[in-house]
Amino acid sequence: MANTQLPGGTHSLADDLTVTRVGYGAMQLAGPGVFGPPADRGEAIAVLREVVALGITHIDTSDFYGPHVTNQIIREALHPYPEDLRIVTKVGARRDAEGGWPHAREPDELRQAVLENLENLGLDSLDVVNLRVGGMDAPEPGSIAEGFGALAEMQQEGLIRHLGVSTVTPEQIAEAQSIAPVVCVQNYYNVAHRVDDALIDSLAEQGIAYVPYFPLGGFTPLQSHALSEVASELQSTPMSVALAWLLQRSPNILLIPGTSSVAHLRDNVAAAALTLPEDALEKLDAIAG
Repeated sequence: MANTQLPGGTHSLADDLTVTRVGYGAMQLAGPGVFGPPADRGEAIAVLREVVALGITHIDTSDFYGPHVTNQIIREALHPYPEDLRIVTKVGARRDAEGGWPHAREPDELRQAVLENLENLGLDSLDVVNLRVGGMDAPEPGSIAEGFGALAEMQQEGLIRHLGVSTVTPEQIAEAQSIAPVVCVQNYYNVAHRVDDALIDSLAEQGIAYVPYFPLGGFTPLQSHALSEVASELQSTPMSVALAWLLQRSPNILLIPGTSSVAHLRDNVAAAALTLPEDALEKLDAIAG
């Protein structure tokens, strides 16, 4: 499948960085709780190879998935990487022995994380590195200048090509932009959780990509009568409708739904091709209202 046949086509993060709007989030390739190895490493490898076969050119990952496991599987499955494949990673957290996600945003911790991403992915330079700032689902207030500045220094060294931010407020985005260009923002957002509506529109005006994580509701799937009703009317599924809604919400939105199943991967790509009529969009827009 050629890239232009994927739902939504492509989006330019920067002059030298174009990705398919339908991407793939690799978090679920690790074991339960995003910790340890997967139950079926062979299936994980098959999923990644199907990602490339489908024409997807955007893989979202992090070396704290596993930790290290997901990136090592990506390298095993796809290295040497296709010329048009773009791997986006994130730093700013680590995993503890209990599987927790403590912050790791000191400059030396960020440098170590970047170097570990490079090593485990088998790369000399990372396409995009997002600085994760907040918790699992919400930003935390405070300056991000020190951490983002450390990443900007590594960008100047050639270890990173482009920078993004994750789980941040509009004020933190502006602070980051005062230090170095921001090509993408990755926050928690879906049809039922729409705190970032105004932010998405503002970023679209600036040509900055918005990448919603938990597009299908996170660890608990989206539950909504309106969503189910629209899905039934369109002879589709709630998850298909939720993905299609995101693509239609704004042209700067990029999807990174994750799965550890080849069949579900294909379903996600097909789902995003669904076109929602105006009356369906009105019902869905009312969910968060």
